Amino acid sequence: MKKVKWQLVLMMLAVVMVLAACGSNSDDGASEETETNDTSSTDATTGDTFKIGITQLVEHPSLDAAREGFKTALKDAGINAEYDEQLAQGDNSLNTTIAQNLATSGADLIFANSTPSAQAALAQTTEIPIVFTSVTDAVAAQLVQSMDAPGGNVTGTVDLHPETIDKTLAFIQELGATTVGMVYNAGEQNSVEQVKLVKEKAAALGITIVEASVSTSAEVKQAAESLVGKAEAFYIITDNTVVSALESVIDVANTNKLPLVVGELDSVARGGLAAYGFEYYDIGYEAGEMAVKILKGEATPAELPAQYPQNLKLVINKSVADALGLEIDESWGAELLE
Repeated sequence: MKKVKWQLVLMMLAVVMVLAACGSNSDDGASEETETNDTSSTDATTGDTFKIGITQLVEHPSLDAAREGFKTALKDAGINAEYDEQLAQGDNSLNTTIAQNLATSGADLIFANSTPSAQAALAQTTEIPIVFTSVTDAVAAQLVQSMDAPGGNVTGTVDLHPETIDKTLAFIQELGATTVGMVYNAGEQNSVEQVKLVKEKAAALGITIVEASVSTSAEVKQAAESLVGKAEAFYIITDNTVVSALESVIDVANTNKLPLVVGELDSVARGGLAAYGFEYYDIGYEAGEMAVKILKGEATPAELPAQYPQNLKLVINKSVADALGLEIDESWGAELLE
């Protein structure tokens, strides 16, 4: 009997040990499964929606078109994006504040639409990728080391084709103008560089440049009026301050029957006579394609060459040409805007 009792005790102990072991294995399995589910959940959400900060110096049709082009490129690539869009309305101090806000907002990428916007963003972060457009000279603005090898956290598309100024001045010469008035904001780096180039190239053609600088859009009309009697034509470059108030220059040009040659196609549609240009929507879209590569981890800004605009063409506003009594020469190969 004693032997049987001891056998029963030993059997019961064995059962208890087996049950305990099973319970232990069951707990470990549940723990591992929970960790796997957590990791899977993280992998599923990381990168699904990117936070994109947008900083734009001022509202006008060209910059707005570039912004839309950028967003469309991301959409076409299947990128889910949450946009934080902020406009400085031409205020440099607000432009800096916007850059500070975006740099600390946890953005995955910043889209900077204009030279001052890009410069302000770069001053606040060298870690967050920055893609720019509507920048005239990215090297002179110290945004990139070179067009082919940006070398930092910034790349993008510029809005000055290498042939734009040469072709524009040649066209102005065809109009018979020997003195050309330019209104620009001396506080915009892109404008300073353009005016410098224009003056150098104009001198070689025997064209005299007379200038008037402004600091705000409210000063544009008075500046344009100050050039009446001194200039035989106007040449308005891609200056954000002046372009945002282009109607003021158009009014002065029309009143005084002066040809107004502009630096972008959107400004032709607004009432400028002509422009050798490209679509700002296109350079925005191209910048968006670069952003897609960065967001997908296919390249870094340092590896993506900055790009010049494509498809340069001469567009003439026929209504304005008719009002000026200008005969359009077929050899110009211009596209007419009715």
